[in-house]
Amino acid sequence: MHEFAYRGGALCAEAAPLEELARKFGTPLYVYSHATLTGHFERLDRAFAPVPHLICYSVKSCSNLAVLKTLANAGAGFDIVSGGELHRALASGADPGKIVFAGVGKTGEEISAALRAGILFLTVESLAELDAIERVAARLRATARIAFRITPDVDPRTHRYVTTGKAENKFGLDPSRVRDAYRRAMRCRHVRPTAVQMHIGSQIIDTGPYVEALRKVLPLVRELLRAGVPLEHLDIGGGLGIIYRDENPATADRFASAVLPELQGLGLKLVLEPGRFIAGNSGVLLTRVLYLKKSGAKNFVITDAAMNDLIRPSLYGAYHEILPVRKGRGRSIVADVVGPVCEAGDFLAKDRKMREPRPGEYLAVMGAGAYGFTMSSNYNSRRRPAEVLVRGARAWLVRERETYEDLVRGERIPAFLWKR
Repeated sequence: MHEFAYRGGALCAEAAPLEELARKFGTPLYVYSHATLTGHFERLDRAFAPVPHLICYSVKSCSNLAVLKTLANAGAGFDIVSGGELHRALASGADPGKIVFAGVGKTGEEISAALRAGILFLTVESLAELDAIERVAARLRATARIAFRITPDVDPRTHRYVTTGKAENKFGLDPSRVRDAYRRAMRCRHVRPTAVQMHIGSQIIDTGPYVEALRKVLPLVRELLRAGVPLEHLDIGGGLGIIYRDENPATADRFASAVLPELQGLGLKLVLEPGRFIAGNSGVLLTRVLYLKKSGAKNFVITDAAMNDLIRPSLYGAYHEILPVRKGRGRSIVADVVGPVCEAGDFLAKDRKMREPRPGEYLAVMGAGAYGFTMSSNYNSRRRPAEVLVRGARAWLVRERETYEDLVRGERIPAFLWKR
């Protein structure tokens, strides 16, 4: 479900025509729907209402402050993976007690900032990291609440780059080492193991891998509880998939129906870390057609958005639906939709059947709310896009388009290079 639809031939975000937003704010332009963001969060929240739970939105999927504030207002916590994401979450008014911090390479500075903020827990992914957290917490005279991340070695049947729960992935501890890890944590003076965490991947369509993973992890959790480990939370990660093309992903209700029976009698508060499920179809990328080009039998639609603005098609071979912001008539063509970046891999779509657009028309790249702007870059010294949040018929600029001055901010030319 999302709030992007045609009204009288004009594609709108809620009640705001996208063509008007493109003309007002320029392109490329990310547009987010407030109603879609809150709607997706609320569906998941209602589905898990039968058990105590906390939904920690995955900041890496879409980290604009206005998006974070929208979700914080709805009751969300946040799943972060860096000191920068901690700063963003706190700047949005997040409750530190609803923040969980994952990632295999936390620095001492990041650990210190998290402990000073008073976050819910740090997810520990190696014994070396446990030692680092103990040292930092001792220096701060603090107690670090932690969860060990268990790698259940489950195939989530998704793209190999977003698979995180198999034995060969860099994340977490294999189950055979978990008991010793918790025993070691229990001996630490400045660490308190209060949670268990797992995460198996992203864009997962079926509930089966989650159930399989839980059936591997839960016996360990119950064993830890019997051994006196003071567990309070079970974090089952995120990764719920969305519709990009013709997928049939689990709804919030189907996901809850599969997971909740596995948790009966556990007595721990559940933590979920959705990102794409909330943000993915809440955003679109608007782009303007610059040129049409024919090369032999191949058609190209050249736009002002490129792989630096939305890298998912180039990096993952991902499919994003591309719609005209205004319906019209014209001949149908099969074309690659490409951008200005100097790479053969710079494309938004390959061999896409579409109505032939005219130069100057606007197109909407759908399902771009997750891992769109957050993975954008300045490659080819291109300025990153502006971002807009829509609520009803109103739109707010929530990130200004970068300027050329932004591209060189912080850079310095040493004086000797000016001498001849």
